Amino acid sequence: MTIDLGAFLPTSTPDPDHPVLGDVRAAARLAEAGGLDSVWSTDHLVASAPILESTAVVATAAAVTERIRVGFGVLLLALRPAAWAAKQVATLQYLSGDRILLGVGTGNPAHGDIGWRAAGQEFTGRGRRTDEALAVLPDLIAGRQAVLPDGTEVALSPGATVPPILVAGNGTAALRRTATHADGWIGMDPTPDELTTAKAELAERAAAVNRPTPAVTVVTALPTDLAEATDKISAYAAAGVERVIVAPFFDDWRRVYEFIAKVKSAL
Repeated sequence: MTIDLGAFLPTSTPDPDHPVLGDVRAAARLAEAGGLDSVWSTDHLVASAPILESTAVVATAAAVTERIRVGFGVLLLALRPAAWAAKQVATLQYLSGDRILLGVGTGNPAHGDIGWRAAGQEFTGRGRRTDEALAVLPDLIAGRQAVLPDGTEVALSPGATVPPILVAGNGTAALRRTATHADGWIGMDPTPDELTTAKAELAERAAAVNRPTPAVTVVTALPTDLAEATDKISAYAAAGVERVIVAPFFDDWRRVYEFIAKVKSAL
């Protein structure tokens, strides 16, 4: 059975009462030593809990590892000028030896709009700006000439290998965005029925714009029983899921990583 298993680095948490800020270097090393396939950084300027800056986290994790993929889970493109984000991603690709996975999202409304206002961006326009950025991002990263939304023509140098681009979100807009611009979709803990429906919609939308059907990644927590956790991952694999990113489900990130390694071994 082939399915990639990843975990979030200790950079923040969805639960503001239990912020997770740990040793990113130690976490990345432990994940790689345990046989995990990927580690992921969260991203925001101001969230509902303390949070580290994602590009620095990704660079740190990549610098202390050799094999494991390092991902943005997910980068809020609309917080940044597209060309600047592309420059950062291209540099990270170069420094990591092409190990970057570029998850993209529009942000969880639960965090409010303070981060967007602090960055000088409109919260309500983040979806449109994400679409605009995704339209030019591959060319910008690759070093090809691109035309920005304001009409500016630019080519960044040096270019880099464009990493897999994955769009997160369970809504219709995210599925449309995935089919139009991305290599893969990140579903947030979908039920089996939701997963089936989303895969069918992705295939239909991608075919309509003559693009390959995006691969599927799922973010979910695992049962603490090893057999139950293995069964859950096996069910995802049988449903055609390419990758599972395990959300924190123990207070100690080390226990999460060690448990994922056991699940991977059991598979």
